Amino acid sequence: MRIAILVEGVTEKAFEPILRDFLKSRLQQMPKLKFISYDGRIPKAEKLKRNVDNLLMGKDAHDAVIALTDVYTGTNDFKDAADAKDKMRAWVGNNPNFYPHAAQYDFEAWLLPYWSTIQNLAISNKSTPGSLPEQVNHGNPPSYRIKEIFETGKCQRSYSKTRDAAKILKNQDLMVSVNQCPELKAFINTILSLCEVDLIP
Repeated sequence: MRIAILVEGVTEKAFEPILRDFLKSRLQQMPKLKFISYDGRIPKAEKLKRNVDNLLMGKDAHDAVIALTDVYTGTNDFKDAADAKDKMRAWVGNNPNFYPHAAQYDFEAWLLPYWSTIQNLAISNKSTPGSLPEQVNHGNPPSYRIKEIFETGKCQRSYSKTRDAAKILKNQDLMVSVNQCPELKAFINTILSLCEVDLIP
């Protein structure tokens, strides 16, 4: 099983090793996962369709393409995760091997369950933004909340996606985030479904 995963950038790439470790614990045979980063945001409209079609055809064809976008992209393209998935599905067309997913509101929502680690890195006792990470509001999305705790903490630096996302995720149990983040669970269950194993209830 060859699966291409389209992601926006560096934070999602930091997620790749923890996702692989999680899947290894559940799968007898690992799929070949290819993370494709767009350094900003996933293409839209015809360009997304072209990229997906190219990945599913040819000598190095993949069996499936998963697209993972943030809802909060700095634009007003998407109202919420459901809208983002509907729009990506419409852009690509009726393709049974394309699986759109969205982080609500941005990927950092999936880091919020590890708030105690974030507090340790930021050297701060700032309280958690809430018990439902994917409901942290659109006007002040999770990435801004993490940036704020770093900038107001005693570490005296700003949040760096490349450096700090990997540190937050290091040695973490991904099920902690899966159990608090329905969109993350849906994303992982798509991979498990493609590998024909039991899904996370």
